[in-house]
Amino acid sequence: MENLAIFSAYLKQVPFLTEADCQFFTRSLDEQAYQKAKLFLEPGRICHHIGFVCKGVFRVYYLADGKEVNTRFILENDFVVDYDSFSNQKPSKYYIEALEPAELIVFTLPTLISAYDHSHNWERFGRLIAERAYRETITRVESFLFMEAEERYLQLITEYPSYLERIPLYHLASYLGIERESLSRIRKKIAHSERL
Repeated sequence: MENLAIFSAYLKQVPFLTEADCQFFTRSLDEQAYQKAKLFLEPGRICHHIGFVCKGVFRVYYLADGKEVNTRFILENDFVVDYDSFSNQKPSKYYIEALEPAELIVFTLPTLISAYDHSHNWERFGRLIAERAYRETITRVESFLFMEAEERYLQLITEYPSYLERIPLYHLASYLGIERESLSRIRKKIAHSERL
């Protein structure tokens, strides 16, 4: 029940969702727990759930020539999902893995569609989730097109400072598109310039 309360508190912060909207939706929710290294999703499977992260960290990655490439990290108060797989009910290309023990509130596409049919407020909510997923994708693509590795790292620690405390450096290096040794050099250079 504690996780449901966390998700309910999140929904109450969305200004256009009414109490009736929230009560309708929360009747169809489930809870899931994940141990460290357990997969929420793997390639070839359809993403049937969106999970609201109440506790824990997840990473999204794919394999390129046998090497894991991280594309996203999801922490508390965010949604873990392969949005394309979920919304189009098609097989995913990604792994989604718990980096630490995690607890989720989950719901299915039929639940979301039922909410859309019930209230235009839920349609708006769904659109905002989709727009946020799109913005995150564009921001990431453009960071590789227009920024150097050090700039990407500085952006990461500015926008997501908690990543440094909770995500191993080798995963962050992969996310930034560099080797771990290169990330160590960037961190040392920044630490040295801050001491001057």
